[in-house]
Amino acid sequence: MNINIANEDGICRIGIDGEMTIYSATQAKESLLSAMADCNEIEMNLAHVSEIDAAGLQLLALVKREAADRNKPLHFIAHSQAILDMLDLCNLAGVFGDPVVLSPA
Repeated sequence: MNINIANEDGICRIGIDGEMTIYSATQAKESLLSAMADCNEIEMNLAHVSEIDAAGLQLLALVKREAADRNKPLHFIAHSQAILDMLDLCNLAGVFGDPVVLSPA
C-alpha cells in the first residue's frame, strides 16, 4: 500500500493506493495517525484501494475514531469498488457517515 499525504491550508489530503490488508495495516497505521497531528481536517481518498480485508476495515475505523477523539473532521471520499463491497458485506456504510456513490450493478 502506498500512502500519499499532502497538507494544504490545514486540510490533510491522504490518498491510498493498493491493498489495505493485514500485511500493510500496521505500517499504514503509523503513517496515518502521524499525518493527523498537523491537520485541522482530513480527507482520505479511497479511489485506488484495490483490495481490503478485515484489518484494512479496522484501520479505517481506527482512523475515524482517532479523528473524532481529536475533534478533526474526517471524510472518506471516492470509495473504490473493493471498499464498497466490504462496506456492503459488513453493512457498515452508514457507520462511517460519509456519502457513498454506488455504481450500477
